[in-house]
Amino acid sequence: MRSRTTLPLALMAALLASTSSLRAADDPPRVQQEKTFEKEVITRVKMDYLLFLPEGYEKSDKDYPLILFLHGAGESGTDVNRVKKHGMAKVVETKKDLPFIVVSPQSPGRGWNPETLNALLDRIILDYRVDRDRVYLTGLSMGGYGTWSLAAAHPERFAAIAPICGGGNPRDAEKLKALPIWVFHGAKDPTVPLARSQEMVDALKQAGSDVKLTVYPDAVHDSWTQTYDNPELFAWFLAHKRGEARP
Repeated sequence: MRSRTTLPLALMAALLASTSSLRAADDPPRVQQEKTFEKEVITRVKMDYLLFLPEGYEKSDKDYPLILFLHGAGESGTDVNRVKKHGMAKVVETKKDLPFIVVSPQSPGRGWNPETLNALLDRIILDYRVDRDRVYLTGLSMGGYGTWSLAAAHPERFAAIAPICGGGNPRDAEKLKALPIWVFHGAKDPTVPLARSQEMVDALKQAGSDVKLTVYPDAVHDSWTQTYDNPELFAWFLAHKRGEARP
């Protein structure tokens, strides 16, 4: 009686073990797998900006160099005229003879989005006579950070850049090393330490760039007034065309 009961139980155990073994062999290994997701996403963006056209633009059919200017945090908001407080948007109010188209967008207050700015550039180039090989980028404070990030995202778009009292990611040096870059900062800046510019300059030099750095020994955060009042900056911009060897 005992043997008849034991035999079926033993057979059942063997069958279960065999089934479990087969199932384990068929199951995928319990490890993370590498996957890729790709989908085209269309996003609508909107940005207010100030536009300056150089003297003679309406009567000429030539293409003009363009400066894209990014303001600091204090000029963010919904009143685009606030952008005239500092920087290039202020300069062109009095220096009507600058030979550049100047585009000064306004951030709503969350920093600068490189892709929104890139889309704005596309539209400006479509609507106005822009020399695509002479597109320059500059900004101050938050706009200095924006200058570094936009240039790193799209280095192929610019002939030269001039970040002022900002900072970036030193790991972007490889992307930026071929660009002519002139960096400006105040030695006594309490808002954005000089170290933020210095670390970018050091990384660029290590990558092989001949980046320029101007430090104003007595300047605090406002290192932009001296910079934009200096005609050498605009001459330096015009000395560079996209894709050309640096002079």
